[in-house]
Amino acid sequence: MERKIVRRSLLVSPTLTHRAWRVNRWSIFVIALATVLTAPFVVIVGSWLTPEAEVWQHLATTVLGTYILNSFLLALGVGVGTFVIGTSTAWLVTMCKFPGRRVLEWGLLLPMAIPAYILAYTYTDFLQVSGPVQSLIRDTFNLRPREYWFPDVRSLPGAITMLTLALYPYVYLLARTAFLEGSTVLLEAAQSLRCHPWTSFLRVSLPLARPAIAGGVALALMEALSDFGTVDFFGVPTLTTGIYRTWFGMGERTAAAQLASCLLVFVLVVVWLERRSRRTVHHSPRSERRQSLLCYTLSGWRAWMTTTFTFLPILLGFLLPALLLVQLMLKTKTPFNNNFWQYAGNSFMLASITAVLATVLAVLLAYGVRLHPSRLNRSGSRLATLGYAVPGSVIAVSVLIAFGWLDTQLNTLSNATLGQGVGLVFSGTMLGLLYAYIVRFLVTSFSGIEARLKSITPSMDNAAKSLGYRSLATLRHVHVPLLRSSLLTALLLVFVEVIKELPATLIIRPFNLDTLAVQVYRLAADERLREAAPGALAIVLVSLVPVIVLSVGIGRSRLRKD
Repeated sequence: MERKIVRRSLLVSPTLTHRAWRVNRWSIFVIALATVLTAPFVVIVGSWLTPEAEVWQHLATTVLGTYILNSFLLALGVGVGTFVIGTSTAWLVTMCKFPGRRVLEWGLLLPMAIPAYILAYTYTDFLQVSGPVQSLIRDTFNLRPREYWFPDVRSLPGAITMLTLALYPYVYLLARTAFLEGSTVLLEAAQSLRCHPWTSFLRVSLPLARPAIAGGVALALMEALSDFGTVDFFGVPTLTTGIYRTWFGMGERTAAAQLASCLLVFVLVVVWLERRSRRTVHHSPRSERRQSLLCYTLSGWRAWMTTTFTFLPILLGFLLPALLLVQLMLKTKTPFNNNFWQYAGNSFMLASITAVLATVLAVLLAYGVRLHPSRLNRSGSRLATLGYAVPGSVIAVSVLIAFGWLDTQLNTLSNATLGQGVGLVFSGTMLGLLYAYIVRFLVTSFSGIEARLKSITPSMDNAAKSLGYRSLATLRHVHVPLLRSSLLTALLLVFVEVIKELPATLIIRPFNLDTLAVQVYRLAADERLREAAPGALAIVLVSLVPVIVLSVGIGRSRLRKD
């Protein structure tokens, strides 16, 4: 009976099947963009089709085990450190009242403004043998350099510490949001049963916030695994440094791509564990009576101990490094010379172009999914935004290999048709660097824009359609004005991410196109830390802008609740 009804409806409306199977232009755009942006991952996986037995035998018998072990220990240490600091500070500023709480709740975001590799350069100068700390120890106790023990900052524990200080805000921000939105009913029940605050935290707050905390730890782990500047400066061999050394030291592109695939496996395991943790959580209904929950009021030594504990990450992760950078810069005779402005101009140009391109593509991608939310389009959007989970060094290697292949094919075709080659069109140009940036940071702009588009009622589209507006006209005249704040935020976030990016820039950049990040890395590698201070401080000041935006948002949310 149902089949007869379907057949009759098809006879009545002969264009129904045609419309159902017709591929619209938005679907073509989404799939094409996903194909272009996932090409680097295909290159990495395809590298195993080319055997490199001798190179891999050499790596396996010498450094491969060290690369994998150090990468694992680095991820483990950063995961534990960011979890402990981010979760504990988020719970304290959310659920407890103590002196300085209002300032500390946004101040804990400040370490996001200082990349881990800048922390590494700063603390190396501060803690080395000739630095002020060890000099004070020797002068105070009348000791010589080898007559006392002092921890070596240029080590694996030192790298874990630097990355933890720089990355714990990821966990803090997501955990604090989860604590604020947690079930008030369960927390009030725990209080009515006279549970100790520590018991309430372990048995109620922590399980409820586990998905958000797992997401924050996963973000921190992906950033730690993709870090190059810190581990390279500290001399810690990881898969990231191994990729760079295999490519430039041994000249083995295929082996470097295969090492990159090993690093990609680490990242995929992190993503899988994070998603698995979300599946096992049963969400409880949110309560709108968040203010009815009584916070734990601390007094006496407990209050001041809590204030000190929550202030330490800010001191070590932002205030002290910033002061040290200013001190180093003041010791430089010509901090802002012509080279500085040239590198700053290059960074500004690359960041501006990438921010505009990534934001435009994110708007079109999110709008295409909004118009046609099919499974194919949603899958395409996920693939197109997969790049943020992939380390910059992995993307850089795959882009160079893919663009090198394109240049080879183009020159072969040019020689066959024109009798002469066209040279390097893709490789060694700014195009490759911009492409790598977009692959890496498209999701940074896409997430906020997609969320804002979902909040716009479909009746706006229907009204525009009834007035004769097509899809692009509707996007331009209706949605873009409503997306103004989200667009500005997306531009800002991508801009700052590109300013801070080091691994991809270091590998792909064209000749004579160094950025502030590359110049700071070079000067620090040459132990010219004073000359590196102005560029590092400029990166920190630019990175402060989104932190200030987040802090203002936290302040406004606090005022609304109060």
